[in-house]
Amino acid sequence: MAFGPFLLLATLEGLLQAAVLTLTALGLSLVFGVMRVVNVAHGELYMLGAVVAWWVASMFSLHPAVGFFAALVISPLIVGAIAFASERLILKRLNYDPESTIVATIGMLYIIQQTVLLTYGPDARPVSAPFYYRIQLPWFGYSGYNLFVIAAAIVLLLAVWFVLSRTRLGLIMRATQFDREMAQAFGIPIERVYAFVFAAGAMLAAVAAVLIVPIRQAHYLMGLDPLLLSFIVVILGGLGSLRGTVIAALLIGLSDGIISVFFSPTLAKIISTLLVALVLVFKPEGLFGAKAR
Repeated sequence: MAFGPFLLLATLEGLLQAAVLTLTALGLSLVFGVMRVVNVAHGELYMLGAVVAWWVASMFSLHPAVGFFAALVISPLIVGAIAFASERLILKRLNYDPESTIVATIGMLYIIQQTVLLTYGPDARPVSAPFYYRIQLPWFGYSGYNLFVIAAAIVLLLAVWFVLSRTRLGLIMRATQFDREMAQAFGIPIERVYAFVFAAGAMLAAVAAVLIVPIRQAHYLMGLDPLLLSFIVVILGGLGSLRGTVIAALLIGLSDGIISVFFSPTLAKIISTLLVALVLVFKPEGLFGAKAR
């Protein structure tokens, strides 16, 4: 294959990774931006979304699309409910103290991971894609489902942007993010907002997992890479900056996909880590983060 078509293939693979990474990192950034909580268990909530998707899809013996789209609805709801309960039972009781919540979410990470290992097992299991269709480009055929994942991620990002910037709920979340005490003084139920945000962040990760699981099988250890890459994206973009998260996810996803195709996935991870180190040295607040006053 000539260089041009090879580059196009690498770019499409990078866009696919960027689409899933953007949704996952957006959930992490949303939680930190509003709650100032670093959710170390975010990757395991992603993994839980994939495992629940497999469980839901396996219950349907009809066309694969039925099981997949049922999982796309049910899995985020279940993961969101678990995250909501965790926030009420654990994080609320810790009064959202930054150090305590890090330790608590590390504990959540191991509880979720080991529970899935005991109930689901160590084997990787696939979820059938809702359709198998290859779009014939001039140089090669490309998976129509992969393009569907990219399109679905764009639609979800636009929906999140609309909610945050054009609705009353978004206004409440932004007010809580900027000044918790002032928002509370105006009668905003801060703890209820926090519970909703924590659940919403987990649901975004679960949606990303459901979209990718027909391509990469569900496995109890699959949450590690998304967690690390999400932290890289959030640090690059700026903690709590949703715009920065999207741009950084595109940058990391595209570079990771292209470098992985032309060279090796290991080199892609090394470059991503080096980029984070440079940003932390020269611009600690991230590319789009606000400087601390």
